[in-house]
Amino acid sequence: MDFTLYINEFTILMLALIIALLSPGPDFAMVFKQSITYGRRASIFTSIGIGLGISVHIIYCILGIGLIISKSIILFNIIKYLGAAYLIYLGIASLKSKGFKIDENNIKYHESMSDFKSFMVGFLCNALNPKATLFFLSMFTVVISIDTPILVQVIYGLFCVLLTTVYFVIASLFLTKDSVRKFFNKFGIWFDRVVGTVLISLGIKIALSK
Repeated sequence: MDFTLYINEFTILMLALIIALLSPGPDFAMVFKQSITYGRRASIFTSIGIGLGISVHIIYCILGIGLIISKSIILFNIIKYLGAAYLIYLGIASLKSKGFKIDENNIKYHESMSDFKSFMVGFLCNALNPKATLFFLSMFTVVISIDTPILVQVIYGLFCVLLTTVYFVIASLFLTKDSVRKFFNKFGIWFDRVVGTVLISLGIKIALSK
């Protein structure tokens, strides 16, 4: 198989994904919160979850279900409202939080989150993210040809998962630097309030979008 035939598709897909990653959305908001509230380990597992969450979109697009979803208003609305509800749920939970406090001496968090829960928070955030659904539906119906072999499409998907994971892991490493954590430590409970408001706003915006 001559993979050079698909360089254009791959290049367009990667450039579009990079632009999408640089555009702040629910995934970045979640990594931001995990980094500041629970620390580096939790944020990294959340980042891995977000990266693997993309596999859900890749799978249904490769199987052709993405085309069905793109043609069915009912199916797409179900996905849209599930994603919006999940973001609003996370936002409400953040608003109810009693805040966090970083020990200035030991730099430890009083709150903790298991690796599995951290992973699932990221995975569900992306898998139920209508923004990601729209992105991959457009890529696999407009950019990627229907004649592109399944193997090549799988390779595209693996690169998307890898690039997304690496991006958010790097973001986690930056956001969990001592200087960054100490800065946000000053905001305490108000940080959760702001993040909660942002997540709820994103959820409402998604739910009301056409």
